[in-house]
Amino acid sequence: MTLWQRHLAALALLSAIILALFWRDAADMAGIWWNSSTFTHCLLIVPMIGWLVSQRIDLLRPLTPAFWWPALIWMAGAGLVWLVGEAAGVGLFRQLGLILMLQGAVGATLGEKLVRGLLFPLCYALLLVPFGEELVPLLQTFTAHISVILLHLSGIAAEMEGVFITTPAGFFEVAEECSGVNFLIAMLAYAVFAAHLCFESWTRRIVFVAAALATTILANALRAYGTMVAAEIWGIEAAGGIDHIIYGWIFFGLVILIVMLVARRWFDRPANDVAVDVTGLDGAPRFAGAAKAVLPAALAIPLMFASWAWLAGGRSAPLPATMAVEAPRGWNETRAEGMAWAPRFDGADQRLLRHFVDANGRRVTVAIGGYERQAEGREVVAFGQGAVDPDSKWAWSASLPAVEGARTERLLHPGPVLRDAATWYLVNGAIMGDPRGAKLAGLKARLLGGDPRALSLIVSSEAGQGGRDAIEDFVSASGGAKAMADRALKLR
Repeated sequence: MTLWQRHLAALALLSAIILALFWRDAADMAGIWWNSSTFTHCLLIVPMIGWLVSQRIDLLRPLTPAFWWPALIWMAGAGLVWLVGEAAGVGLFRQLGLILMLQGAVGATLGEKLVRGLLFPLCYALLLVPFGEELVPLLQTFTAHISVILLHLSGIAAEMEGVFITTPAGFFEVAEECSGVNFLIAMLAYAVFAAHLCFESWTRRIVFVAAALATTILANALRAYGTMVAAEIWGIEAAGGIDHIIYGWIFFGLVILIVMLVARRWFDRPANDVAVDVTGLDGAPRFAGAAKAVLPAALAIPLMFASWAWLAGGRSAPLPATMAVEAPRGWNETRAEGMAWAPRFDGADQRLLRHFVDANGRRVTVAIGGYERQAEGREVVAFGQGAVDPDSKWAWSASLPAVEGARTERLLHPGPVLRDAATWYLVNGAIMGDPRGAKLAGLKARLLGGDPRALSLIVSSEAGQGGRDAIEDFVSASGGAKAMADRALKLR
């Protein structure tokens, strides 16, 4: 077996073990690529990385591979990222940690010189991690605002309620699919690839990527505006059909074409340029080690983090046999009225939904989801969890001023019916309204031995039944969100 064959076999073995240990994260990532239209482009990134590597094979073959000690630090850092994601229930971090570990495996088995020669394909692999959906509310709001401004400039009357727009032609929602996040993420992958191939100057590369992303955001707002104008001219049903065709088959391709035609005059990398400059990479490898030392250490690192997560993730603590919400002074428990609403608490060990009314007829609904422990599929903070159930007809409309630090938002049901909702999280004994803070508290609890229980507390009210003001008064009369959560867990 030649030197190259030994190192490639070691890389294959180490990569296979990492994928076997973290198969769930690899499967989740591949499932997102296949099932989510936002990340379908990742299916193309894999062969693109293969093509980038193939362009470098002949240039890198004369180099000497080596087992490289510093890559173990890379792998340990990747394992820590994965562990944070596992403990906090953040798939993004778990999947990022997996990609970083596979990158570290390349460094550990091929060495510094080969890592430098393969640097762009290795870095480009980071775009395999599904990310960016947290930008959806921001992009929805931006698209709605720009659309309304353009409608007014066109002489078309339009009113905006969060991400919902009413025009003479009908009622429009700038839905998640219309936010343009799928365009934006796909454009990032394309622009980075094109910048690498077409430019030598780092300044030009950065400007090109930034301009491509800005163009995509603005073009998506124009697309939404054009759909509403089309509804004015041809009717809302015809406009919906036009939007589908443009969105799916023509629009994004036109944006790419425009970006490339405008940027073409500044291309400064020759078409026949070598894929990578290997000058200076032919010296003796630094910090090289023996296979019998580096490989066992590289295998031990992912095993250590997987074991730590398994040991830390099994702890739980019982919830009370029944959770309860008391009616504060001035309020009485009642039956539900108005448009039906219920939050989503996937994997919760207990759920509670109660309705209250005061002397002025204002109504609030209190919902609680209790967890004996948090894990994959049973988290207080996760996509599709909380006040807006993606499978219901309720949709997020806008953010509102916080009630006692809670994440407060306005929901809309076709009709339209408006409902305000304030969400708190009780994690490791602390109450908070920030989802990121709740994730961090859950991370600390799982890794450092805190209280594994968690609670999601949502107080909501229809806008016509008191809305945010009713929520604020109810929580205040109850002694605050922390007191409500503690009573539910029977801590007081």
